[in-house]
Amino acid sequence: MTKEKVNGATEEEQQAQSKKALKKQQKEAEKAAKKAEKQAKLAAEQQSADEDDFAKDRYGLSAMVQSQQKLDRALVRVQDLTAEKVDQLIWLRSRVHTSRAKGKQCFLVLRQQQFNVQALVAVGDRASKQMVKFAANITKESIVDVEAMVRKVEQKIESCSQQDVELHIERIFVISQAEPRLPLQLEDAVRPDGEGEEEGRATVNQDTRLDNRVIDLRTTTSQAIFRLQSGVCQLFRDTLTKKGFVEIQTPKIISAASEGGANVFTVSYFKSSAYLAQSPQLYKQMCICADFDKVFCVGPVFRAEDSNTHRHLTEFVGLDIEMAFNYHYHEVIDSITDTMVQIFKGLRDNFQTEIQTVNKQFPSEPFKFLEPTLRLEYTEAVAMLHEAGVEMGDEDDLSTPNEKLLGRLVKEKYDTDFYVLDKYPLAVRPFYTMPDPNNPKYSNSYDMFMRGEEILSGAQRVHDAQLLSERAHHHQIDLEKIKSYIDSFRFGAPPHGGGGIGLERVCMLYLGLHNVRQTSMFPRDPKRLTP
Repeated sequence: MTKEKVNGATEEEQQAQSKKALKKQQKEAEKAAKKAEKQAKLAAEQQSADEDDFAKDRYGLSAMVQSQQKLDRALVRVQDLTAEKVDQLIWLRSRVHTSRAKGKQCFLVLRQQQFNVQALVAVGDRASKQMVKFAANITKESIVDVEAMVRKVEQKIESCSQQDVELHIERIFVISQAEPRLPLQLEDAVRPDGEGEEEGRATVNQDTRLDNRVIDLRTTTSQAIFRLQSGVCQLFRDTLTKKGFVEIQTPKIISAASEGGANVFTVSYFKSSAYLAQSPQLYKQMCICADFDKVFCVGPVFRAEDSNTHRHLTEFVGLDIEMAFNYHYHEVIDSITDTMVQIFKGLRDNFQTEIQTVNKQFPSEPFKFLEPTLRLEYTEAVAMLHEAGVEMGDEDDLSTPNEKLLGRLVKEKYDTDFYVLDKYPLAVRPFYTMPDPNNPKYSNSYDMFMRGEEILSGAQRVHDAQLLSERAHHHQIDLEKIKSYIDSFRFGAPPHGGGGIGLERVCMLYLGLHNVRQTSMFPRDPKRLTP
């Protein structure tokens, strides 16, 4: 091919390319002109809408609250919106639970903790079309301030906790906007298992809940669970304070395993190692030796057990009791069982709203207990299990399935969900447990059960330094490591006993739930360290 031909071809290509580029530029210019025209039209429409929008000062996004001003405005609680408030103009702050636009009106459900109320924004002399559109587009879970008239409704609103009234909104301002995409839907998170499966509606699995715990804790069920849990702590404290107990605080970083076991977390402690306390056991007893007479504490307990069950956590809240007694350790049992009964009564009488809320999602039988509390001896329990066809030795420890079966047998025979099992075999109890004076194979120890699961383990403690050393030696515990504990009993120690209760377990079993993670706000187990 000649040089001229090659040059000619190149020129033609260049011309074709420049034509293409010109066309492309023209197209882009047309596109930009159309876009500008559209934007101008939209801006003009918006301007005329703004001019027509008589309600534009009655809604919108509020400036971020940075404590700019002190408003003399009383906010009403959703739970207080009853028929007594009808025809009152009120302000309220809540979350937008759901919204549904319908023609010239928008229905909202406004939620505050475990309570919710229906609200309505409708085109009229207080709200414009634009205001209704704005309300309909507020994202779920956003926090809003609302001024509204409380109105009585003809028909009860079954889907809301406040069934007799609805709110007619006159002003609505977004205080904090939620992102449009939520990691889980709250209505899915409160749906009972199995419900809505035919329609293909979702439920939320446990890991998704726990990974997004902040959202999950907003559900009516979670709100009810943790308000009831707060009630358990309050009732525990109040009851024991009335009984003359003193609340104490004990260290959680200790130099030796509390119970001489291997299930402890080791932490680095400057140039040596320390452990996280498995229980406040040793310190409660030291307080008894120091003449505090009756003590209790509420605090975290750590167990390095690789147990991935429905009832085990690596960190939980311990409700611990220790007290001196006069002549018989049953004085301690009576004191603890009475405390538990006072808690059960307090929950029954003051937390019905929470119990009913949880029951909607997780139905269960009401919790039953007797006064005075049923107390069975270990040998009686073994006999009941033998009768039911279970093969076990008289001195064997109870397995979890056998505990559950025993719970069912006790419920059938005595109609109670709460009972005490007394006189455990000495071989299955810790070294500091007092042996039974009449039968050395058994001990002055007891467990307490709710719905067939153990919630408390306790005993009369050995309060004699010599016997304590012998028992520790028998359990092959290094006496050097527990020297300060044994030394506490060398200078006169009253007979005493006590026990430790798991708060999360008590709440789970009282409410008839099936997993302790549901009653632990931010649970820790072998597979979970966050959030």
